[in-house]
Amino acid sequence: MKTNFYILIMILVISACDSGGRVEQTKELTKEIKASQIKRVTNTQLVYSANEWGKKIAQIAEKSLNAEIEKNPESGKDFCKNVAGIPVIAALEKEYGVKVELLGADDVKSARLDPKERELLDAYLFSAKGKITAGDNLQQLGDTLLVYNAPLPSESVICKTCSDSTAVPFSVWRLLFNKKDIIRKLDAKQLKK
Repeated sequence: MKTNFYILIMILVISACDSGGRVEQTKELTKEIKASQIKRVTNTQLVYSANEWGKKIAQIAEKSLNAEIEKNPESGKDFCKNVAGIPVIAALEKEYGVKVELLGADDVKSARLDPKERELLDAYLFSAKGKITAGDNLQQLGDTLLVYNAPLPSESVICKTCSDSTAVPFSVWRLLFNKKDIIRKLDAKQLKK
């Protein structure tokens, strides 16, 4: 009777050990330890990384929004208002710790945007009206935030679908980075000097 009890206890102990979950936890723990290591990151490295990530994220977001609009043209406006509802963009937000938005002409007067952003958006709108190509921009907002803006060409499907004005199709990607999240995601060995 005692041996059966001990065998039963051993079987329960062995079955309680789940090595698959343990491996996953170890990988996540390693990732968290790596992210929380002390790193010396200069402002130049921080800006360079945010700029590179911004270019990459804006390109991927543009491709995925284009694909969604082409797949479901009748729902195009909905995708424009909630780009985070697109799985690829939601994954980018999670991976990079960034907030991705698509701004239009109405946002030039939006009180939720920083005055610097509204000025830049107004300049982008002026360029779009004059059919001048404007470049991407990275601005520092306060001590903790960086905002990357990338205007879309007025002839793009996104501009034509998402813009409220048919006379001047206008859309700009707004990627809001928190400096703390950028530093956590950076690999200290890969930083440019």
